[in-house]
Amino acid sequence: MNAILYHGEPNGPSLAVLAAAFETGVQVALRRIDLAAGERHGGIPGAQAPELDYSVEGEGPVLVVDGVAMTDSVFLACYLDDVAGGAILRPADPYARWQVMAWCRWLVERVAPAAAYLGTAAMPPRTVPVGIANADLAERWEQAVTGRCDAALLADSRAKTAAGVTRVEAQLADGRDWLFGAIGLADFETYGWLCGMAPLAAEALVGRPRTAAWLARVKAHPSVARALALATVPEPEKVWAPGPEINRWG
Repeated sequence: MNAILYHGEPNGPSLAVLAAAFETGVQVALRRIDLAAGERHGGIPGAQAPELDYSVEGEGPVLVVDGVAMTDSVFLACYLDDVAGGAILRPADPYARWQVMAWCRWLVERVAPAAAYLGTAAMPPRTVPVGIANADLAERWEQAVTGRCDAALLADSRAKTAAGVTRVEAQLADGRDWLFGAIGLADFETYGWLCGMAPLAAEALVGRPRTAAWLARVKAHPSVARALALATVPEPEKVWAPGPEINRWG
């Protein structure tokens, strides 16, 4: 298998997939691209696929296996897990696996768009890249670059981030170390989107000691620490590119 992972700074979805690759031990060649500069568009040789242009994740990592491009960090992590045998990042039990996947869907639909919106509002990308096929993504780029942030969406994003932290806090209430059994996909995905929220939605973490301790444990976990060591900037958690579209149903 000839696998190349094109990733950004270890934050958000790139962090999740890097940690997943290291945790599973699947051998992938790493190629850093500047997601915040739009290098995913035209910066991946030979990768031509609708999934690349219309990824629901927005500007996330791309895994190219034998010339076939795949996107969306949850699915990339599942692919790596299956290549490695299928029960490293997700539980083997069918119901427990459903719980993990349901959690990840909630995370991508609710928390990820909020985190990306807050992140690009705080540190806007410099220019809109050329070659964006997805009109919705192009609009999000334009809004981020020009600083046209909607006050209501900022408030909504802070509220959704706080709701996400509340759910993490509740999940850890029984004293467990990780979100579902052993550390895995849910931890990597959730950490990737929440680790940069302290300066952007600080109130969300107030009075959440279990979440704070969990964040520290995930950060120190070997596969996550290895991913973070790939950073080319002092604070990779502050580097953002447009993420998933904010859902329109509340």
